[in-house]
Amino acid sequence: MSKRILIIDDEPSIRESLSGILQDEGFATVAASSAEVGIDLIEEENIDLVLLDIWLGDNMDGMTALEKIKERCTVPVIMISGHGTIETAVQATRKGAFDFVEKPLSYDKIILAITNGLRFAQLEQENLLLRESTPRKTELIGNAPVMLALKQQIEMVAPTDAWVLIRGEHGTGKELVAQTIHQLSQSSKRPMVEVNCAAIPEELIESELFGHEKGSFTGAHAGKQGKFDQADGGILFLDEIGDMSLKTQAKILRILQEQKFERVGGHKTIKVNVRVLAATNKNLEEEIETGNFRADLFWRLNVVPIHVPSLRDRLEDIPLLVENITHHQIGKGLTRKIFSPEAFAVMMRHPWPGNVRELKNFVERLAIMCPEEMVTGEQVSLFLPRPSSPTPTNGETSMSIYLMADFKDAKRLFEKEYLLQKLLHNDNNISKTAEEVGLERSHLHKKLKSLDILL
Repeated sequence: MSKRILIIDDEPSIRESLSGILQDEGFATVAASSAEVGIDLIEEENIDLVLLDIWLGDNMDGMTALEKIKERCTVPVIMISGHGTIETAVQATRKGAFDFVEKPLSYDKIILAITNGLRFAQLEQENLLLRESTPRKTELIGNAPVMLALKQQIEMVAPTDAWVLIRGEHGTGKELVAQTIHQLSQSSKRPMVEVNCAAIPEELIESELFGHEKGSFTGAHAGKQGKFDQADGGILFLDEIGDMSLKTQAKILRILQEQKFERVGGHKTIKVNVRVLAATNKNLEEEIETGNFRADLFWRLNVVPIHVPSLRDRLEDIPLLVENITHHQIGKGLTRKIFSPEAFAVMMRHPWPGNVRELKNFVERLAIMCPEEMVTGEQVSLFLPRPSSPTPTNGETSMSIYLMADFKDAKRLFEKEYLLQKLLHNDNNISKTAEEVGLERSHLHKKLKSLDILL
């Protein structure tokens, strides 16, 4: 998309010659003969840079116009003048001008100033987006088969321009998957623009996505770029896409198909080139059946579907995840804990309905509430709610924990896990459990005590 340059000069010959030169260089131009008209155009048009004459033959001179432009937007302004002095140039710079070019205009100087001004504006926009975003942790932790498959999918799709629909339960790391795709994409040098569709009020989401014009609604004192504008040439991440209203879904669909839109309260069509990543924890097929989600939008977004596995589908990754979580806790002023094999065994019997987010909160809770450096299985059992029914574990999960211990500890670990599962199956009834495992009731009591199993 061509950058739009606004030329504000009261001399028709200057406006015409500059327009011709800039159009030859691939820029789109808009011209105004007065400051008042130019300022109105900035509000109406998608202007990327302004060339502003200091000496204007109307009620508002260039310096005053510069101040008003800077009050309303961050567009770079290059001042031009046929009567320039060092004092004038310094004054213009102090008021926010990006550069100062004297008449008669040099072709090379004006193109260089515009190029530098546009580059500066892009860097400012990227810095703003980076400041607004949270620190990135784009490392997907885990070596479970489902995680290895997920990483392979990401490596295949990230370098392409394909759109991706990321699905998974709350707390599984859908945003982290999107950040990893961005990191490995061709747009990695540009910030990924994120929109949490569930966090924005319905009446404001159109303004947030598409931008708005000055006066388009109460409180709109100035025009504003939307997320689609900001993501032009890069990636737009629509998080919790399933929480959008049907009205907004219809507008989103049109924009995604045509890659063009109008701002709220505006009539000018803006074209963009955006790659879209979307995420949801909802079953969109069921939402379509109940009439809460548009089928055509689903098929537009679902070019490459990626499923993020729940934590209960990769319990063998818990030791790696805990190691990563405790490492980052040091920066929060928390003491780093060491988890015993028994602690991991207890954690791997929990279903983790809140997934990795629940695990992170739980590990932080242990770091605060447990004074000892070593976290034991008993402490984990104390702070972790016991599931209402046994959570099946596979041989690979158990083996990964047993291999972390010596023979004696592994034997003790197996006995403890075995008896806990039996107790759970018999609702903690000692007599039934003793009969089922083939031990005397008194012998079972002693064994449970030796294994630190408290009922």
